[in-house]
Amino acid sequence: MREIVLDTETTGFEPEAGDRIVEIGAVELWNHVPTGATYHQYINPERSMPQEAFEVHGLGDEFLSDKPKFAEIGDAFLEFIGDAKLVIHNAAFDMKFLNAELGWMGRAVLPMERALDTLLIARRKFPGSPASLDALCRRFNIDNTARTLHGALLDSEILADVYLELIGGRQPGLTLAAAMGQGGTATGDAEWRPGKRPQPLPSLVTEEERAAHTKFVEALGPDALWTKLS
Repeated sequence: MREIVLDTETTGFEPEAGDRIVEIGAVELWNHVPTGATYHQYINPERSMPQEAFEVHGLGDEFLSDKPKFAEIGDAFLEFIGDAKLVIHNAAFDMKFLNAELGWMGRAVLPMERALDTLLIARRKFPGSPASLDALCRRFNIDNTARTLHGALLDSEILADVYLELIGGRQPGLTLAAAMGQGGTATGDAEWRPGKRPQPLPSLVTEEERAAHTKFVEALGPDALWTKLS
């Protein structure tokens, strides 16, 4: 199962008001394990950076001026994510911007069903508790000291750790043992229990040991517990 943990940075909150994506970061997971494959791209938004957005991510006009436009990197981004599930914190925000950018370059939009929103997962799992990325890092003791400003790739890497904790820890596959049949075949039954061996294991007791045990039990007399159980 391939998943892409993804984050974006933008010039603001509304693409329909002229805001654009300025950074994309993504981390690949395979069966809930990071593969080491990542995608990272700074993007020229073709507009000036509002001060309030600059204070969030620190990406200014001069830095972004020589970066490619989204239309120049969109196909490479789509190639990286392929048909994988997209794991995003507050997915509606990032999907809104990604689909706006894809629409402007004439590409098909990404269905919302592809997005797995870790913000909603956290709110369901910990109702009433803070569910920001920083709050979840504190809850799960995940080191986010490098996160002085928002950065798409760093936030994706942190979110990957948070996501794995939200779904049951760094090795959720271990819980699949309860749903495996003999020979490692998935049964789909979470109540599976091991059955009898088709052939009993041979006894390791020698004839001399068996004879010595019988003699010992006889020496205990007719009231010996082992005699009554035999």
